[in-house]
Amino acid sequence: MKFGTKAIHAGLEPDSATGAIMTPIYQTSTYVQDGIGNHKGYEYSRTGNPTRNALEANLAGIENGKYGACFGSGLAAIDCVIKMLNPGDEVISTNDLYGGSYRIFKTIFEKYGIKFHFVDMLDTQNIANAVNANTKLIWVETPTNPMMNIIDIKAVSVIAKSVGAMLGVDNTFATPYLQNPLDLGADIVMHSVTKYLGGHSDVVMGALICNDDQIADEMYRIQNSSGAVTAPMDSFLVLRGIKTLHVRIQRHCENGEKIARWLNSHPKVDTVYWPGFESHTNHEVAKLQMRGFGGMISFTLKGNHIEDAKQIVKSTHLFALAESLGGVESLIGHPATMTHASIPKEEREKSGVVDSLIRLSVGIEDVDDLIADLEKAMG
Repeated sequence: MKFGTKAIHAGLEPDSATGAIMTPIYQTSTYVQDGIGNHKGYEYSRTGNPTRNALEANLAGIENGKYGACFGSGLAAIDCVIKMLNPGDEVISTNDLYGGSYRIFKTIFEKYGIKFHFVDMLDTQNIANAVNANTKLIWVETPTNPMMNIIDIKAVSVIAKSVGAMLGVDNTFATPYLQNPLDLGADIVMHSVTKYLGGHSDVVMGALICNDDQIADEMYRIQNSSGAVTAPMDSFLVLRGIKTLHVRIQRHCENGEKIARWLNSHPKVDTVYWPGFESHTNHEVAKLQMRGFGGMISFTLKGNHIEDAKQIVKSTHLFALAESLGGVESLIGHPATMTHASIPKEEREKSGVVDSLIRLSVGIEDVDDLIADLEKAMG
């Protein structure tokens, strides 16, 4: 079954009670039992809800996985993964990491005896040099946020397996339409469903997908025990969003390429970070493991003055100044003071998050209007 068909049908059946083609919103906290332990598969909606379970099956289908679990946010999904570890375990992650992921690693879990290493994963030899007997998880973003770096998932998988570590991949930027980490050797895939999967900036949600039975058992145990689950209404909205994921991502990619190439020729722009450029580091890896280059772009300004960046991000009209990404509407942001403000300045700048860096989430509007909006804001 090809992707567009899976997006609409995977894991989903018409409602058995009424024949409704859309999964109903089971807005209930509990379920009546015919007798003690005699129920219809559901007892309490933290443990299981038919709307959420339908979404989890759909997500597993589009990521070529067996098991899916949904959470109240992307960070709640990451929280579940780290709770699979024990004090004394070590995690290797990329040095170019979403600020919220860095924050939960350093300020929540480090004090419980889990050690985190942040390395430049563009060269996988750096990962090989960092692993040891205590390495239990390698955590990858690709493309990374916000530098759009590409990390070779297959190569990292080989390293992870050599030491018996789990490989987790944040696939938020690429989405299952462009990249399937499980097929490349990952053990678990994470999505901030808030972004492209929901696609309409109206839901906050996270998800994990895997194939391994033992990992799945732990994932569901922690999901139920910690209770950071998503609501039935939100699950319904994301199911609706995923049905158009393939056509939306096609337009995000088309618009993203045109804007990246326009920015690359602008006299005020220093560097454009977009994996579709042949000059982009690991562009060849991106061509092998992705089916397109997405709608996320970052760029720096000549002179690297923070005031220039601030002036541009507050001067756009169609590009709304806001956190988040992946909706049908275009967004603009300043990572150093917004999404990555929780990372110390020295650490941010080591990975390229300098004062003039601007991040774009290119939407599905008419691309000529988007370029005109940027042109006016940049003067």
